[in-house]
Amino acid sequence: MFIATLLYSCGEKKQTTAPPLEISVVEVLQKNVPIYNTYVGQVYGNSDIPIRARVTGFLTDMRFMEGSRVGKGQLLYTIDPEPFQAKVATQESLLAEAKTELAKAKSDLDRIKPLAEINAVSKSDLDAAQANYDAARSYVDAQQSNLKYSKINLGYCRIYSPLDGVIGKTNARVGEFVGQDPNPVILNTISTIDTVRVEFYLAEADYIRIAREYMSGNNAEKTHERIPNLKLILSDGSTFKFDGYVNFINREVDPQTGSLLVQTIFPNPEKLLKPGQYAKVVVKIRVVKDGLLVPQRCIMELQGQHSVYVVNEANKVESRQVTAGERIGDMWLINDGLKAGEKVVINALQKVSSGRVVQPKLIEFESQSNLNQ
Repeated sequence: MFIATLLYSCGEKKQTTAPPLEISVVEVLQKNVPIYNTYVGQVYGNSDIPIRARVTGFLTDMRFMEGSRVGKGQLLYTIDPEPFQAKVATQESLLAEAKTELAKAKSDLDRIKPLAEINAVSKSDLDAAQANYDAARSYVDAQQSNLKYSKINLGYCRIYSPLDGVIGKTNARVGEFVGQDPNPVILNTISTIDTVRVEFYLAEADYIRIAREYMSGNNAEKTHERIPNLKLILSDGSTFKFDGYVNFINREVDPQTGSLLVQTIFPNPEKLLKPGQYAKVVVKIRVVKDGLLVPQRCIMELQGQHSVYVVNEANKVESRQVTAGERIGDMWLINDGLKAGEKVVINALQKVSSGRVVQPKLIEFESQSNLNQ
């Protein structure tokens, strides 16, 4: 009877002992980690040339379609030329009169010179004739300049494209008086967008970090030449397919905002980018050598403190406090508290506790972050 009771008790104990809980774990990843910052930038054409009305008058014609490509030298606008044609005619008449006066003054001088040589006329008569001739010649020169200026203004009545590019919406229509405030002075703008400029402002602290990362020696002026290829994130969240580069960093920090203007260049062969758009410029500011990474899902945060569950070689769970650095997409850079290759619990964090023995199942976390250098 005693033996039967003992066997029954042992069998009951075996049935109540639960196997260790199977828990998914990932290894702490170690690799060089590039750290990126994003800045809001605005797109400009590589050239944005305003088309101005340089004379006042009524707009009589438009020779383009808004938003279309125009060629260098193409006629864009015409302004009523009649007032300027009248001015040219007036100046031509005044020039003719001046030339007549010059001819008369020269004739008088030529007649008096030989008489003065034989003392038939006084020296003062010769001086007066010479002065009249010099004044008439100067007057001719002045009238020629006035005529040239009038023809230049007449030429401004026909406005041509200064370059190949895309023209925008016109600021004035046929029949409007233009060329004087408050009426349109800038009639339109032509942009070249085969390549575009993207300008953004860099915080002073970020500039110092970037300069220290990429600057060698005392060659601070060429820091921008060492900044690697830039990425552009568009407003729909997509990444622009072409890389850009920094071609200009302003000489001074704005004392009011503590920021520095940076200009970048991006190729735009597909004409996807348009002047006025906003986009995020992604800049690599530094590279963390042999950085340690874990998925963000592994990290618990409580009152500003970060911790993870680590499964040791004895398959026992231990809580480990860590110092977290930058977030890299769905990964987290760990500055202190972990070593490469350690196994960290990723799922079912609420089911484990420090000191519990588990059955770790190593899985590979497929990160969606760009961790390539």
